[in-house]
Amino acid sequence: MSKMLKRMAAVALLLAGPMPAFAAEAPVAQLKQGRVSGVVSDGVAAFKGIPFAAPPVGPLRWRPPQPAAAWTGVRSGADYGADCMQKPLPGDAAPLGVAPAEDCLYLNVWAPADTASKPGAKRPVMVWIYGGGFVNGGSSPAVYDGSAFARDGVVLVSFNYRVGRFGFFAHPALVAEAGQGPVGNYGYLDQLAALQWVKRNITAFGGDPDNVTIFGESAGGISVHTLLTSPMAKGLFNRGIVQSGAGRERILPTPPLHAEGDAPSAEKAGVAYAAQHGITDTGATGLAALRALPADAVVDGLNMATMNTPTYSGPMVDGAVVRYSAPVTAYAAAAGADVPVMVGATGADGFFFGGTLDSVLAPFGADRDEALKLFDPDGTREVKLIGHRVAGVTMFIEPARETARLLSAHKSPVYLFRYSYVAESMRKEWWGTPHATEIPFVFDTVKARYGDALTPADAAAAKAAHAYWVAFAKTGKPEPKGLPAWTPFKAGQDERLMEFGAQGPVLEDDPLKARLDLVEKVAEHKPSTASK
Repeated sequence: MSKMLKRMAAVALLLAGPMPAFAAEAPVAQLKQGRVSGVVSDGVAAFKGIPFAAPPVGPLRWRPPQPAAAWTGVRSGADYGADCMQKPLPGDAAPLGVAPAEDCLYLNVWAPADTASKPGAKRPVMVWIYGGGFVNGGSSPAVYDGSAFARDGVVLVSFNYRVGRFGFFAHPALVAEAGQGPVGNYGYLDQLAALQWVKRNITAFGGDPDNVTIFGESAGGISVHTLLTSPMAKGLFNRGIVQSGAGRERILPTPPLHAEGDAPSAEKAGVAYAAQHGITDTGATGLAALRALPADAVVDGLNMATMNTPTYSGPMVDGAVVRYSAPVTAYAAAAGADVPVMVGATGADGFFFGGTLDSVLAPFGADRDEALKLFDPDGTREVKLIGHRVAGVTMFIEPARETARLLSAHKSPVYLFRYSYVAESMRKEWWGTPHATEIPFVFDTVKARYGDALTPADAAAAKAAHAYWVAFAKTGKPEPKGLPAWTPFKAGQDERLMEFGAQGPVLEDDPLKARLDLVEKVAEHKPSTASK
């Protein structure tokens, strides 16, 4: 190059300013449907908004999920797809990050940033199932971000499933249309479709399709119970984690699809809902009218605050996906998958919907005085506090122990836990650890939940909980290095649980055992409608 050209090149560089910093090339994963690009940040490649099924709209409303269409070129995975159609719950601790829509069957994958260069790495896979009473929830909330799992060598998948009447709805015309096929539990069928997608595609992200852990909280925990007991889920996962997933018939009604006489059924609830919208035909004409309803009319104001209605639409015993109305009944019949399981609840779990002290203690019958002594040891007689304690043990804490007892008969180990750590900034407001508040600690997304109020103790609690979940996903044993050992639960032999409290993880005898024993006594003497 001549001296003049060199001078001109130098001048051009000076005029242009500093050289731009080139971003790392976006990773691209090759799926069965086509190619998708991810976004890399802090050592993690995130692929969002991947369709795992066709949009369940128009004639596909209230049908099992259909295969997603293939695409050409490279699809961007930079943004979440829409969460499923619902009326969001005001004040939700995990608010949706995107607007809900009926076209919502999308999933997200977080993987180590080298996923493009190591598509066959066979890393453990975790699949998250959100809660929300089967009427709310989605995969986009910030506290469900899977980056921390990916940084620890896990491929994290989250997905949307239909909720409310879009996800759980029965009607005589739908039964006739389905023939011998599954009907009613469309949200559960979405979950199965997402797991099938993982089985087919997760190697493209460096995940091992033969090392899949499903985990979920509340309705997501109930969903894990369902998948553990459903023959349709066989072979789709290798272990499960149930967080506040109940287990007995105490949380949500799980009616049969059909029922004779005046007995409630999902089909009758569907007919009643249709009649509210002037649709009385129970054949093809009525079904066409139902599918023509605007999405807002199908929501019809339903969310977790308005679930106490005769036309509430949730999971049902359909004989295909769901065969038992209570998970513990299925486990007692040896119907559960023999895989490693973690199960537990939070220290102040449950919901108290109001009432008098007499109504709170009425279920204990002749043991009323004993219940008052156990649930009100300080003699405060504060109805709200006593009611909340009773509700938590009844709804979530005792059923978790019963689940552990029944599953301990399997060859695979079961581990019982209770999450009692309360964020330091919330200790004046919360007397214990409320429902769902363990989630940001498990995901190690406490910064997104607590912001500037996050303390070093909170962060340390998150690191510890997260480490146990990661270790379980990797090996089937929650045994992270440098943290207390967690031995399997054995009914009648070793019934210790891992307490995640202010002192850190501690394996101990259950401090609430007397309360649980009394609630179990009530449960065992209560006539059960759980049936196959």
